[in-house]
Amino acid sequence: MIRILLVDDHPVLRHGIRALLDTQPDLEVVAETGDPREAVELAVEQRAEVVLIDLDLGPDQEDGAATTRLILRARPEARIIAFTAFDSDADIVRMVEAGAVGYLVKDSRPAALFSAIRSAAGGSAAIAGPIAARLLERLQRPDDALTARELEVLELAASGLSNRDLARTLLVSEATVKTHLHHAFTKLGADNRQTAIATAIKRGLIRL
Repeated sequence: MIRILLVDDHPVLRHGIRALLDTQPDLEVVAETGDPREAVELAVEQRAEVVLIDLDLGPDQEDGAATTRLILRARPEARIIAFTAFDSDADIVRMVEAGAVGYLVKDSRPAALFSAIRSAAGGSAAIAGPIAARLLERLQRPDDALTARELEVLELAASGLSNRDLARTLLVSEATVKTHLHHAFTKLGADNRQTAIATAIKRGLIRL
């Protein structure tokens, strides 16, 4: 049996996912939660082998990437799969860099979810085809692909933060923020913040 932990802040969705996974004889949901800190405790207590985690765990809580890091710090052998509605490059890169071995969007077919869990538990990557193709494309175009930090700065800028607020949020200087934005503008062929943000959203690199 593959021991699975569900981490999602929507109880109804967790119930539906649990019911779906319970149809498989080799998959067992050992715990579920919407709280990032509890997720770390449950991963250890329940000896979770695979953790299905959403990116957005509600306001004023750790997001999926931060929670992934915390879980892996406490239980390094856990295999993390992002199971989310978001598929921007910024989200994908954040989760992969945090240590996730899988990434699926919630409109995936049940068979794809089952396969991803089994692959992850077996030690393989479990990234959906279209998403894997985008990651490969980024690796093949390293010079003009935005870095994870540039994507993060641009996504925060899209939320309306000023350079000063960005610096405070990221714990860096305003000069560093300006440098990241300048590099992002250059790579996107934009000459200002608004154009860069609009271009990044259109290309699916970031989300509002």
